[in-house]
Amino acid sequence: MNIVKTDIEDVLIIEPKVFGDHRGWFTETYSKEKFKELGIDIDFIQDNHSLSAENGTLRGLHFQLEPKAQTKLVRCTKGKILDVAVDLRAGSPTYKKWVGVELSDENKKQLLVPKGFAHGFLTLTDDAEVQYKVDEYYSPENDRGIRFDDPEIGINWGIENPILSEKDLNAPFLNNGDANFEY
Repeated sequence: MNIVKTDIEDVLIIEPKVFGDHRGWFTETYSKEKFKELGIDIDFIQDNHSLSAENGTLRGLHFQLEPKAQTKLVRCTKGKILDVAVDLRAGSPTYKKWVGVELSDENKKQLLVPKGFAHGFLTLTDDAEVQYKVDEYYSPENDRGIRFDDPEIGINWGIENPILSEKDLNAPFLNNGDANFEY
């Protein structure tokens, strides 16, 4: 596995080794031991899997409040997405900054989104499937979101009218939310 640093500390791109031949390919997407050797010692406890049927579907920006905040290890197993992490840690030198990475079934990259970050993705193909590991169980009472188009954050999604859920369409702007993360 190869680790690529992004412009925001602790948001990492994981590039697994892919072994292929005339039959297809094989890759190891997660090994607790190998991650620990790379300095990533996270106890993932739940896997999630989503399907977005239409190109242009935007899911996010989501996070869970402390003490139920989640680290996520995200990959796209079918199709292609723009995966985004936004720093919500008050006092951080990268507060309100974002990183966007293209994840796809072809490039097999993964994005490590730490606690204290909002996460979202935009599908760039129909029938995009996303799978991710988390280190904290889903907690409805701590589940939060912020607007995908918050002008204070300024994410360039590359689309004007994404397909959104009611929850995401009605999410507050960051300055009206209750994110409780400290750097």
